[in-house]
Amino acid sequence: MKKFLAQCYIWILMVLLYAPLVFIAVFSFTEGKVMGRWNGFSTRLYQNLFTGQMQGSSSLIAAVENTLLIALVSAAVSMLLGTIAAIGLHNMSGRGRRALTFLNNIPMINPDVITGVSLFLLFIFLHFTQGYLSVILSHISFGTPYVVLSVLPKLRQMNPNTYEAALDLGATPSQALWKVLIPQLRPGMISGFILAFTMSLDDFAVTFFTRGTIGLETLSTYIYADARKGGLTPELRPLMTLIFLIILVLLLFINVRQAKMQKSE
Repeated sequence: MKKFLAQCYIWILMVLLYAPLVFIAVFSFTEGKVMGRWNGFSTRLYQNLFTGQMQGSSSLIAAVENTLLIALVSAAVSMLLGTIAAIGLHNMSGRGRRALTFLNNIPMINPDVITGVSLFLLFIFLHFTQGYLSVILSHISFGTPYVVLSVLPKLRQMNPNTYEAALDLGATPSQALWKVLIPQLRPGMISGFILAFTMSLDDFAVTFFTRGTIGLETLSTYIYADARKGGLTPELRPLMTLIFLIILVLLLFINVRQAKMQKSE
């Protein structure tokens, strides 16, 4: 009975998590403007999305471009900073290491609204012009801790003498970093990059408070503004479906690749 209840709980949880995604995907193949109203099978929404034949297509395309640009730049910088921070944190010990680990966890458990307001007030205090740069810096601030947590397990799995051996064999510290450490940390770096990228795509509160008044729109702020007008643009349904499928395929590819690498080892 316990096993049956445990399996029921898992299946209920999976349904609650994925039913909305399936619901959006199904209704992306109908022209109904109201979500939940089926008007017959049609791919017109996908055609409108790719051809731009819809109201406000230019603003939606600009929002998608801004979202991808901010996510890619912030995730790349977060991966670099997070990897360096993880290496430094791994080589520390005692209270200093525990204190920095605690500080690294705060941005992840801190509510997004508080983070957004805090960064907004910081930029105002520093007289920093808000726009692309302020949003990217904000996304880096909450994306870097995820990279640190992704890289640290790989550092713990490494042989602690590998780096020292490379130095003893004549490698410079930079050569030992790029040719010895980085190849072994690459899976954790990629996982951290994906986490930072998806967190940036998903963010609304921090972006809303730090984008300024220049009219910068990301996908989340565009959806928020669109919803306040009385309803969502129907073409958002195929867009959300495509984004989910792309991320799903990317995760499957990475997991299969890591499984093959582990088997080969």
